[in-house]
This record gives sequence, C-alpha cells and structure tokens, in this order.
Amino acid sequence: MTTFQRYLRQLRDESGPSDRGDVPGWVLITLMTAGLVALIWGIAGPRLADVFTSAIDSVTGG
Repeated sequence: MTTFQRYLRQLRDESGPSDRGDVPGWVLITLMTAGLVALIWGIAGPRLADVFTSAIDSVTGG
C-alpha cells in the first residue's frame, strides 16, 4: 500500500459517514414551498371557493 493510499484510508476512517445532511438547503426548500403555496392560495383561493360552492349547489339543488 502506498503512502497516498494509507493517507486516504486514514482520512476516511477519521471522518466516518456524515448523517447530518444539508440543513440550510432543506430550510430553504421548505420556506420556498410555503411561500409558493401562500402565493398560489392568495391568487386562486377565491376562485376555488366559488368553484366548490357551485359544485355543492349543483349537487344539493340549491
């Protein structure tokens, strides 16, 4: 085994597997998703409520 291979093995053994993940990335994705949902809900909410009310009225005969 060469010196370089021993060095690489030592680095691998010392660091071990990282289970931490990319926390800032997940936070950013969550915040962006929440923002998109709020934006879409703000734009389409009243229209969806009208569609739902119309559908319920047509089923109940009201």
